Amino acid sequence: MQIPHTVELRPDTGLFNAKLGIWLFLASEVMLFGALFSSLVLLRVGSEHWPHGWEILNVPLATLNTAVLITSSVTMVMSWASLKMHEFGKYKMYMGATILLAFVFLIVKAFEYGHKFELGHFPSTDNFYATYFTMTGLHGLHVIGGIIVNAYFWGPGSKMWKTDPERFTNRIEIAGLYWHFVDLVWIFLFPILYLL
Repeated sequence: MQIPHTVELRPDTGLFNAKLGIWLFLASEVMLFGALFSSLVLLRVGSEHWPHGWEILNVPLATLNTAVLITSSVTMVMSWASLKMHEFGKYKMYMGATILLAFVFLIVKAFEYGHKFELGHFPSTDNFYATYFTMTGLHGLHVIGGIIVNAYFWGPGSKMWKTDPERFTNRIEIAGLYWHFVDLVWIFLFPILYLL
């Protein structure tokens, strides 16, 4: 049985199909990152010596990246709100800013990784760096995924605005929910890895 696309709310869930789908997907992502956070806690509690992140990681760069991602969440919301107000030009501007900020985040993270590699710190160095590179690397892959989706909707996917604006607006809302999840994961990663 094929579930038809609909932009109307389903009577059984109170959501439209895509929103239900993204919430189910995000639930699986919560389980993935939840397992990683739990592993980090178990490794840290069981370790005789666990370094404080602020001693060996670049807190100012991570703080900058936190501000970048929070700002990108705001621009993502503004891109969706612009479509709700039928201002496609503003949507393009805000979505472009979201994509640009995501690239800024990755560039800053690349500098941070590069510095660690220069110092001889790799995932194989110890459990701290294994968890640091695993969790921030997986988060970085999610940022790249968000860039791909948002760039598609900024570019060729935006043609749908002319033919089915309500459906296109719903797609941006779904992309926004994913992007906010990516930002939320960083909001947890930043203090746990860098500040504790």
